[in-house]
Amino acid sequence: MHLLTLICGIVLLSKAHTLRCYECVGLSGTCQDKTIECPSSSQQCAALHLTIYAGSILTEVKTKGCALAQECVNASINNGISKTIITSECCNSELCNDQFAPVPSKSIANGKKCFQCNGKDCTATLNCEGTEDHCISTKVTTRGESITLKGCASKVMCAPESTTMAGAAGTEISCCQGNYCNSASSTSAGLLLLVTPLVSLVALS
Repeated sequence: MHLLTLICGIVLLSKAHTLRCYECVGLSGTCQDKTIECPSSSQQCAALHLTIYAGSILTEVKTKGCALAQECVNASINNGISKTIITSECCNSELCNDQFAPVPSKSIANGKKCFQCNGKDCTATLNCEGTEDHCISTKVTTRGESITLKGCASKVMCAPESTTMAGAAGTEISCCQGNYCNSASSTSAGLLLLVTPLVSLVALS
């Protein structure tokens, strides 16, 4: 009897700590809120703003939903041709994500320097900005052709991932620290999925 009471108490306690949050996904600032209940007590309410620049703003996505603490990040990835900036805000009370995450502020150079690619020439210098404290080197296969991209990234985007998962995404990515460490001869033990974290953050699932 005591065991049954304990089990019921644990189930009810877990349920009581599950938050209700607003959820929506919208392009260019349009987003119709609906209310959801987070599937896990470890999730928070979150709002995220993802902006992709290619000269001027190319794509802007605003989302709300449930997220784990590690998904609540402010980070960016820059390959010189395009730059993706993620800003987010998380909170731990009922329906607290009623506001959108802020638009990213203008970044300034932080002194970090990495290589970037112009076509097949990957010897140009890219001045990293804001929280971009790592250099990256990425190989993406598109239309049967392998393309190399190099640039800057925030540390949070360089979390180690398995090589199996990276291979499944069709992307080879390495991160490293130190100026110009992403040269052709550089190596890195840390592999990450560039696309998967972005999709995960956008979905806020």
